[in-house]
Amino acid sequence: MKPTGYYTHKVCSKHEMGAGHPECPERLGAIEDRLLITGVADALERREPTPASVAELELAHGRMHIAALRGLNDELREAIQAGGPPYSQLDPDTAINAYTWEAALMSAGAALNATDAVIAGELENAFCAVRPPGHHACRDKAMGFCFFNNVAVAAKYAVERHGLQRVAIIDFDVHHGNGTEDIVAGDERILMCSFYQHPFYPEWSHSSAANLVNMPVPAYTKGMDIRELIDMTWIPRLEAHRPEMVFISAGFDAHREDDMGQLGLVEQDYVWITQQIKQVADRHARGRIVSVLEGGYNLSALARSVEAHIRVLADV
Repeated sequence: MKPTGYYTHKVCSKHEMGAGHPECPERLGAIEDRLLITGVADALERREPTPASVAELELAHGRMHIAALRGLNDELREAIQAGGPPYSQLDPDTAINAYTWEAALMSAGAALNATDAVIAGELENAFCAVRPPGHHACRDKAMGFCFFNNVAVAAKYAVERHGLQRVAIIDFDVHHGNGTEDIVAGDERILMCSFYQHPFYPEWSHSSAANLVNMPVPAYTKGMDIRELIDMTWIPRLEAHRPEMVFISAGFDAHREDDMGQLGLVEQDYVWITQQIKQVADRHARGRIVSVLEGGYNLSALARSVEAHIRVLADV
């Protein structure tokens, strides 16, 4: 059996948005530590990604958005050299530092590199332990800790550059992947299935496009209820779509210990969800899955949940 790839890069830990910010470099450290302590790291093929190009980002993002972020990065670096503050605030939740541009390119690049390797048959599937996350990044706007939409870029790349006819995006973050929806709505090659707490961040006018399977759930929904809804809504649509590759926006902030949201999932729920996704991929996509980290802010719950998710992917 081919290995599961594990993509990460040290620059992803250099991006940070200030003391006390929940989307912090320690998230990646907690995951690394857990995988090493449990021995799961030994089952993975570790790979270092290369940054995405501007042309690749333009598969999902407007040229002006990309140029604006690059300009902000350049301005911030000049300001820091002149003794200015180390951050530039984009919105109340989202800021850049001197490494954000590089880290954002690397995060998107990891998803693209993983896509290439899985399609080439070098890897069975892959997990990208990267940050900043991506699923709130819209075609023309950064928001919600996100700058470029890693999964949407990779999904567009799979259909545009690799010529796949049908792919799926699964998003199980506690927050709605509004940026992904903004980018893929109406593209019938890409089926997006998600559940998320609602009403919650972000306030968003949901699209009624036929390729979206939105599953909003109220606060305090528990794992067994989510499982039932997945069986009833996601699985029939995924079976009908027959994706040739599956991408996962893997957010773990729906865990009951994560106070970023108020859902009630535990590690075994992430095991079950990953098993369902893997079964769909095995039936229709030759097992091809690329999973990319999104949310998850309680460090212990995040690390345990990622371990559980990867154990299913790697069959360990």
